[in-house]
Amino acid sequence: MQPILEMRGITKTFPGVKALTDVNLSVLPGEIHAVVGENGAGKSTLMKVLSGVYPSGSFDGEILFEGKPQQFRTISDSEHAGIVIIHQELALVPLLSIAENIFLGQETASKGVINWFEAFARTKELLKKVGLSEHPNTLITNIGTGKQQLVEIAKALNKKVKLLILDEPTSSLNEKDSNALLELLKGFKAQGISSILITHKLNEVMKVADRITVIRDGKTVDTLDTHTAKVSEDRIIKAMVGRDLSERYPPRNAKIGETLFEVKNWNVFNPIHPDRQMIKNVNLSVRKGEVVGIAGLMGAGRTEFAMSVFGGAYGTRISGEVFLHGKNVDVSTIPRAKEAGLAYATEDRKTFGLVLIDHIKHNVTLANLPGVSNRGVVDDLKELSVANKYRKDLGIRSSGVYQATVNLSGGNQQKVVLSKWLFSGPEVLILDEPTRGIDVGAKYEIYGIINRLAEEGKGVIVISSEMPELLGITDRIYVMNEGRIVGEMPKAEATQESIMRTIMKSWGH
Repeated sequence: MQPILEMRGITKTFPGVKALTDVNLSVLPGEIHAVVGENGAGKSTLMKVLSGVYPSGSFDGEILFEGKPQQFRTISDSEHAGIVIIHQELALVPLLSIAENIFLGQETASKGVINWFEAFARTKELLKKVGLSEHPNTLITNIGTGKQQLVEIAKALNKKVKLLILDEPTSSLNEKDSNALLELLKGFKAQGISSILITHKLNEVMKVADRITVIRDGKTVDTLDTHTAKVSEDRIIKAMVGRDLSERYPPRNAKIGETLFEVKNWNVFNPIHPDRQMIKNVNLSVRKGEVVGIAGLMGAGRTEFAMSVFGGAYGTRISGEVFLHGKNVDVSTIPRAKEAGLAYATEDRKTFGLVLIDHIKHNVTLANLPGVSNRGVVDDLKELSVANKYRKDLGIRSSGVYQATVNLSGGNQQKVVLSKWLFSGPEVLILDEPTRGIDVGAKYEIYGIINRLAEEGKGVIVISSEMPELLGITDRIYVMNEGRIVGEMPKAEATQESIMRTIMKSWGH
């Protein structure tokens, strides 16, 4: 069968860095082709080459689409050919309607006047194809992330897509929305539309991919056919990281001491709907050197709980008590929570965790500027020394501390977030989805950092939607549902089944 897409010998160089070296990729008509690799392996760079973000002439190699050589100079060139890319950060305008977003840049206009009747009718057709029943007038800001992702796909269908590229499409979706999206890809496949799926979630790759191309350090190392070869997650991981990760979680040598941190009778109400209680009478404790997990389904209240404890960053009418070393501490504002010894690494590192346009050096010291200042003036050399220390200690891969954080891979961005909070000298770290959107190799390194913090006697709370992760790295797990703690179990007793059973039993209580 003639491939719909062939990328041959693609080499892309940035100043001082070879991002891609002689990469080859072919996609067949009506195929779901997964592209996997560690953060920084070159997957996104390859897709930017394909979609014209990096124009023809800025790289070596050739692109053939439907058998013809192509020279895409802009994104609209590739879209005109039928190649549409949906990025991890959705490109929708929140305060415009679904219809306005779908037709943005390709309005149904005659003599400069938009034909809204036609736009609405077409929008309804497109939404039906992706399984949405929303009115075309609905504002994007009023629908959830899962539905926004489907609007992006409807927008792609409107562009007469032949090859759909999805970059981490399910990274911020719950399981139900993720499965719906994967089913949609299978439906497109039946219609002859090809898809390239870039994801870290190997279980999703195993569910839908026909073939899998593995990229490591900017080179193609393997292409696996799921229909003819026996492909396992372990085999993919080995190809991705170049080593056997039979132990996906580093061994934990737990030395647990006395109770370090306690939250008692914690209650929080919704800041927009103050009559709606989000957190209900939560009690939780962490001992010295202990890693405590909080498990729960999407919307269980885990992030709301963590943010409310960290200086009331979320919620209103907050009540309850927080103890550190047995003493009642004031955590009513973020500066007070930090002073008490708390740190909170957000689940959304790009929006709330980092100043993306700034370099590593400034991001690392952001939460503790007094630590690099003399009489209120930042000491540049001191700041440089601190940033270099954390870059070395946490293994942040970059050209130096003056590299902009926006240009780092997800795993390295997460290490910058951890550096920022470690430099603030906390005793208790709350890590919210610390490995979201990062690859298996970088995850292993983050787990190693968590272990090291526990060995230093700190208390670590990990919120994660990945149950195997919680089972692999924690000493004890709290189960949360509908804003309540509905179960607590030591690692020895915890299984995915026991956690789910605890959640199911608690519904409506």
